[in-house]
Amino acid sequence: MPEAPYGDGPAIAPAGGGGAMDLATAEGGTLEQAPAPAGPSGPGPAGRPRSLWSDAWHDLRRNPVFVVAALVILFLFAISVWPQLIAPGNPLDCDLARAQQGSRAGHPFGFDGQGCDVYTRTVHGARTSVTVGVCATLGVALLGSALGGFAGFLGGVPDALLSRLTDVFFAIPVVLGGLVLLSVVTSDTVWPVIGFMLLLGWPQVSRIARGSVIAAKQNDYVQAARALGASPARLLLKHVMPNAVAPVIVVATIALGTYVSLEATLSYLGVGLRPPTVSWGIDISAASPYIRNAPHMLLWPAGALAVTVLAFIMLGDAVRDALDPKLR
Repeated sequence: MPEAPYGDGPAIAPAGGGGAMDLATAEGGTLEQAPAPAGPSGPGPAGRPRSLWSDAWHDLRRNPVFVVAALVILFLFAISVWPQLIAPGNPLDCDLARAQQGSRAGHPFGFDGQGCDVYTRTVHGARTSVTVGVCATLGVALLGSALGGFAGFLGGVPDALLSRLTDVFFAIPVVLGGLVLLSVVTSDTVWPVIGFMLLLGWPQVSRIARGSVIAAKQNDYVQAARALGASPARLLLKHVMPNAVAPVIVVATIALGTYVSLEATLSYLGVGLRPPTVSWGIDISAASPYIRNAPHMLLWPAGALAVTVLAFIMLGDAVRDALDPKLR
């Protein structure tokens, strides 16, 4: 090894002396930058880590619980919009001569106490239940998110007033409130039932939205946007709410099944939907006195209700697992 011109250390090899750089250059190669390690969620379409929503969708597509629940719900929505696809008959076409008869050709579920086809009424009853559940859930989610989000973001007096107001609504029993409020309504449409669910359902979503907004507005990116001069409206709509809406989506998805069950309960008690509206709750109420002699009148609408509620609960659980990083 040649001596260094100054000092006792080894001399640095000159260019072309066989170093690693010279070897790469001599072979015509270039030094390539090592690829950046992928994030914990894997690379996105452009090599970047996936966002929370794309990562959640990636997990949901591989969750068999979500797939099964989504297929059942899609089927329910399809028969709600086009019940004639699988039940071309009229649910109000009844014949007392066929009352309480069992299944036969063309009528697989038999007949109810009025001689109506149970299969046709069960299929057409999905429209009422899905309509009530979806409309009530959307209204509750929008109203609760708006009130809770503003209260949590503003704090102070608005937050205190909303907290006390929600305490008042939480003190009202749901079934008892429905018996009192809906007993004076004479309309046969679904809107009084949806309005009642909206009235008593928004406080729960409001509490969840409020807590999520309070946690989100403390994050560093919100503080940085505020320091850069972002207006309160922009902070809330662009930075806080998009990162605080996940818990609301989870609760709303699970609550949809609850509202379907609540509609059937109120209709069974006689204060919800009323004939001639076709509803699973109405059919269950009409079939309960004949459960020993004609159990098929009760089992089919009750089974459809149970499957619907279970599908929405399973969907909500799958969405919660996908959106909650602590459960990964």
